[in-house]
This record gives sequence, C-alpha cells and structure tokens, in this order.
Amino acid sequence: MNHIWSYDFVFDRTQDGQPIKILTLIDEFTRESLSIHVARSIKGDDLIELLAGVMLERGMPKHIRSDNGPEFAAEAVRSWLKSMRTETLFVEPGAPWENGYIESFNSRLRDELLNGEVFTGLAEAKYLTEDWRMMYNTERLHSSLNYLTPQEFAASCAPYDSASLRLQAHSSRACKSLASVTPLQLN
Repeated sequence: MNHIWSYDFVFDRTQDGQPIKILTLIDEFTRESLSIHVARSIKGDDLIELLAGVMLERGMPKHIRSDNGPEFAAEAVRSWLKSMRTETLFVEPGAPWENGYIESFNSRLRDELLNGEVFTGLAEAKYLTEDWRMMYNTERLHSSLNYLTPQEFAASCAPYDSASLRLQAHSSRACKSLASVTPLQLN
C-alpha cells in the first residue's frame, strides 16, 4: 500500500459535444481507486492540488507512475513530488503496457460506465464517476485480491515502508491496518 500509485487521463464528451478530461489515480497494490477527477481542463497546478488532497488522507506514495504527458512531466509537478519525497516513474513513450494497472482500470471505467452513459453536463459526469468509483472500491470483487474488494484488501495492509510493517515483517507475514498512523508519525 502506497508503494506505487499510477495516474492517467481518460477522455469523454458531454451530451452537447464538449470534451471532458478524467484523471484516474489508483494504488497499484491494493487496486483502490484513490480519485477520479472530472473537469473540462486539468493542468499541472490542478494535479498538485488533487495529489496533495489524496496524500493528506492516505499518506505519501514512494513512487507515482505515469506516461510522459505534459501535465505529468511539468517541472512544477515533478519538483513538488520531489519535495514530497515521491519518485516519478515515467513509462516509455508508446508503451502503455508499462503502466498496465492504470490502463486496466481505465478500461473497466470505460466499459462499465463511460460507454453506457451520455452525460448531460459536467456535474452529472462528476457525480456518476464518483458513484462508480465508490462501487468499484467497496462492491467489486477482484480475483487478484483473493476475491476481496479493494477497500477490504487495503484494510488488511500496512502502508509501504512503515515502521510497523518493518517490525511486523520480522514476526509475521500478515498485514495490519495502520489507518490511524500518519506519515509524519512514521518519521
């Protein structure tokens, strides 16, 4: 948990033909959808604000994986991530399989929601994607997680590189939830 996060964009349109940009963010280990942000435009500053909010709730990832898109490769985003001690992992251009977890997630989002909906506006797109995200995390069973939901699986795991996880690794292979421990308490 919190070892590698991945993020990417998905594009769609509202009923009036206006484009929408959807930023998806997942934890690769727990398969949790940490955020789906829907807007007409998403710039580097928006990305920093979104990541900061998720990190405040969840803690910091060791790495964040993405393609080399201008928002992800922007100097402001890279500098901010470096200041948060989060390393960037950029996939090779034209090699989406190197970011397979987010590509798989985005495929499910498209198949299970986007292909079946015509959004009347941005507000409806935001509401329905958040509703789908909550269902994905709390109801959708994953064979790769031993048929648990991402939320159930995450509750059984400690954050990556936490002091409790290192101590526990010496005494047991099982994970315990450290939801009440903040990253500042681990340093």
